[in-house]
Amino acid sequence: MRRALTLRLLALAAVLVPVSQTQAMPEANARAEASLSLLVLRAYDQPTAVLKTLRAEPVSGASQAGLLYAEAAALTEAGRLDEALAVAGKLGDLPGAQARAEAVRALVADRRGEFPAAVAAAKRAWTLLASRCEAATTEAAAQSVPPRDCDVTAAWAVLRLQQREREAEGALAEAVALAQLSFSLASSAQDVTRAVLSAGTLAMLSQQLEQAAQARRWLAEGLALAEGEPLLMACIKIYEAAVAGVRGDGTSQRRNYEEALRIAQEAGAVRTAASVQTNLTDLHMHAGRPKEALDMARQALPVVLDFKDLRLERTLRHNTAVALIMVGQFDAARRELARSQALGETQVEPVRRAMELREVGEAWATAGQPRDAIAVFHQERALTAQTHALNRAAQLQALRIKFDSEREQRNLELLTRETHLKDQQLLNHDLARKAAVALGLLLTLSIVLAGVMLKRVRAANRQLKANQRLLRAQSERDPLTDLANRRFFQAVMAEQAPEKLEGALMMIDIDHFKHVNDRYGHGAGDAVICEVGRRVKHAVRAEDLVVRWGGEEFLVFAPHVSSDQLQLLAERVLNSVGGSPVRTETGELRVTVSIGFAGFPLPSGQLHLHWEQAVECADTALYLAKSQGRNRAVGIEAVEAPDLQTLKQLHGDLDAACNAGQVRLKHIEGPT
Repeated sequence: MRRALTLRLLALAAVLVPVSQTQAMPEANARAEASLSLLVLRAYDQPTAVLKTLRAEPVSGASQAGLLYAEAAALTEAGRLDEALAVAGKLGDLPGAQARAEAVRALVADRRGEFPAAVAAAKRAWTLLASRCEAATTEAAAQSVPPRDCDVTAAWAVLRLQQREREAEGALAEAVALAQLSFSLASSAQDVTRAVLSAGTLAMLSQQLEQAAQARRWLAEGLALAEGEPLLMACIKIYEAAVAGVRGDGTSQRRNYEEALRIAQEAGAVRTAASVQTNLTDLHMHAGRPKEALDMARQALPVVLDFKDLRLERTLRHNTAVALIMVGQFDAARRELARSQALGETQVEPVRRAMELREVGEAWATAGQPRDAIAVFHQERALTAQTHALNRAAQLQALRIKFDSEREQRNLELLTRETHLKDQQLLNHDLARKAAVALGLLLTLSIVLAGVMLKRVRAANRQLKANQRLLRAQSERDPLTDLANRRFFQAVMAEQAPEKLEGALMMIDIDHFKHVNDRYGHGAGDAVICEVGRRVKHAVRAEDLVVRWGGEEFLVFAPHVSSDQLQLLAERVLNSVGGSPVRTETGELRVTVSIGFAGFPLPSGQLHLHWEQAVECADTALYLAKSQGRNRAVGIEAVEAPDLQTLKQLHGDLDAACNAGQVRLKHIEGPT
């Protein structure tokens, strides 16, 4: 995967911390802190040599806490994690170094692949640091001196881990804020190593937010700071390659990776070189150069195994498996996939795992292996559904919090007005004892105010109900295409008999859509998705429901449609989408789709299915269409299956079922 080396840099950056005193960082210690930071950077490639240097020739001017932390970081890079935790215990016994001990525990958990535990330790450390470090960093940056009253060592490390967490969750704006605070710490502590890594991270995050000018500025800052230090130059070149990859510039990405590889090899940084080779493996694979990818993987794998870097090994084996599929070495590919999964599949973020499964599934389909492609497709579909459910729950929770906040604000305003009214009534009562005329006047005023308040309360209730209707409508529409989403489709299915779906389903997938994003950018990809959705909606009937199923996939539910009408609908969709190019800001693109369709209950046996099982049938037909060359529709005309168990067996080996006459398919070619 392309993010492998970026994640490696973020993990490495978390351990590159200076030797600061817990309560203060005198300016005289800056040179010792910078020296330790560079030593820890070198420990990534030469952990044993760095440990020997730290123990035999301690850095002049460094504190005991600083030396212990550097030793723990080097032990972590060497894979000697129990020894690193023992050093963390020694740190915890030093006055004021508890946050730094938690930072070491976070690094060890991250090295083990236990990222949630690493983030939890980082947050415990930040709880001890936040009140002093945020204010101290601002003051130090303004005066261009090292911050005081802040343990920069622990603060910089745990901020970086929390930034990785926010980035993985898609909260890029929060990740940028944390990265900027890390850069401020690095700059105020006058530590070039950490400043370079922070600048590279900010460049990558800025490009992900489509702030190209900001990304270039941060890269220039990092290059200027790294000048003269080979390892730092290699790191900033890696970030520059990652930025190029985000903006879709494959040529620049490859050039920067090759430059980083050259620098690392000349510096004798074998593990850094292997990390770059892992990313080049991914780059060659996506560019359709599987032989080059395999050659690069064979060079990197011995080094990765020697360092016991499980995260890099897993990425390398995944890329190797996809490349082996592309060159037709299927048995070897299956072995590599099994080894990759054995290295901790559950520790991988769901979004990244779904992307891996999609890459494998597309490779199997392109290689003409429908059985393997369908098996991987179902895994990817289940994981994508799980991810969508989690994202949808998070979005609904955010909307619910916002809605509750607005309601509480209205209630507070209403309570304030009611309190004011009661005060006014008490005043009226007091005045009534003084003058009968004033009583009548004030009572009249109170009635008028009560009427106004009642009118306003009714208006507020109407607005509240309107907001509720709007919230429901927004939750059932896709924000990009304005088509119905999964939630709306599920509501429609719930109104019918869910166990006995009647009607037809068409599952539609845009062909080679990943290439559109990679080559022309996400803006062009969004334009293609919108235009395809519009064409599909115009091609089907007015009573048919068109749903954006997820990513580049659409689902059409056609009630009360005959077999001949269904085939005609599929043909119309093929011609409507592929008959003319799609206009985007980068030019006209020819776009085609693959379709899987079926009518329910299934013909011949009239087998009734739950709507989820019906969607799976349409999915299976879609994957057959993709594996047979795309730009076509494959429909299920008849199935000889007396029960659901037999139907599942037929799905498991559809080719054999077709040859045996148990399944009859309809094939429709798309426009040429």
